[in-house]
Amino acid sequence: MHTGSKMANALALMTAAGGMGEPVLPLVLFVVFASSLLLAEAAERLHIPGIVGGMAAGVLIGPSVFALVHYDDVLRALSEMGVMFLLFQVGLEVKPSELLKVGRTALLVAVPGVALPFAVGWLIFSGAGRPAAESIFMGAAMVATSVGITAQVLSSLGYLAQRASRVILAAAVIDDVLGLLVLAAVSSLGTSGRVDFIGIGVSALAACTFVFAVFRFGPSAANRMVPKLTSRMKTRESEFAVALLFLLGMSALAMRSGVAAIVGAFLAGMALSDTVSDRVQVLSKGAGRLMIPFFLAGIGLQMDLSPFRNPRTLALAMAILFAAILSKAAGCGLGAWSLGVRDAVRVGSGMVPRGEVGMVVAQVGLNAGIVSREGYGIAVFMAVMTTAIAPLLLKLAFGNVHAENHAVFDKS
Repeated sequence: MHTGSKMANALALMTAAGGMGEPVLPLVLFVVFASSLLLAEAAERLHIPGIVGGMAAGVLIGPSVFALVHYDDVLRALSEMGVMFLLFQVGLEVKPSELLKVGRTALLVAVPGVALPFAVGWLIFSGAGRPAAESIFMGAAMVATSVGITAQVLSSLGYLAQRASRVILAAAVIDDVLGLLVLAAVSSLGTSGRVDFIGIGVSALAACTFVFAVFRFGPSAANRMVPKLTSRMKTRESEFAVALLFLLGMSALAMRSGVAAIVGAFLAGMALSDTVSDRVQVLSKGAGRLMIPFFLAGIGLQMDLSPFRNPRTLALAMAILFAAILSKAAGCGLGAWSLGVRDAVRVGSGMVPRGEVGMVVAQVGLNAGIVSREGYGIAVFMAVMTTAIAPLLLKLAFGNVHAENHAVFDKS
């Protein structure tokens, strides 16, 4: 019996100790949290961003290696809460006015950053002899950026105030809207054979209206509502409780408007950034310290390396991975060319990770019977690896920021 099977059986026996053969949830949570924490610490000691270690922990305890933990609905919910808290924290550190200043550049970054990866993914899969519908879904899986990983790296390194970082965050919001519209188009094409232009147009209008309304009116609304609510509440940490209401409410509204919940979480934090006290940031970081490891490990847990025993599948996966990195970096970097070469490289690097967004697209295609198990495995591999590589790219791209800042200071 393989070592992984022995460990999985041992964990199964341990988790069944609670009676009736049901897994003991605290033990599963302990394994996920502890492994993510330990490998993140190990990565930091090796001067690698800790989030890479967190994702590696998910790969190790998941089906690809030791198969200790199954990625179920509980872990999925914890993972989604983790990335929501992560984007909420980032939003609290960003001012709406700062993102609006780079709005035009962000649009120029987002559009080619969607079009180029979609075309490249479609062409590569078609060239490999895959069905047309599956090729279109692979292109769609390569479209949207997962801002969660990028935001975590930029925040941990103290680069959120940089111009390139603001462009990345604004472009990622636009990118998310465009990516979900692409998903809607390919889903309708795959299931009915035609594109529902009216439905997509309505979704686009609703999503854009929601994002614009929050940018334009969110901060002023929060400035009026939060003090009134907290002044009438008797519970402890009432301001944090109201902030959580904003977080969850905006996430729900975002999904109803056709935007990802994490974008709603980011917009909620941004709307509150000028209103709430530093105490809210402290408590939010404490909650994130608990939840974010589940998000990072959850990405790795969804990796399944079994399809790559076939050399042709492995070769196709590597081709898709390199194309995903280069097409996103090139498309977004060209859109940011007006900022100068250094910032263009930073923006291109920050838009590389696909994360959970690419996995969602692949899952939709798999459930619809359009994407094969092999194609799904390739899409997840691409999403996980671009997410793991992005922190390293960002660290290299932003590595000379402090030196640049000192040079500017010396000149002044």
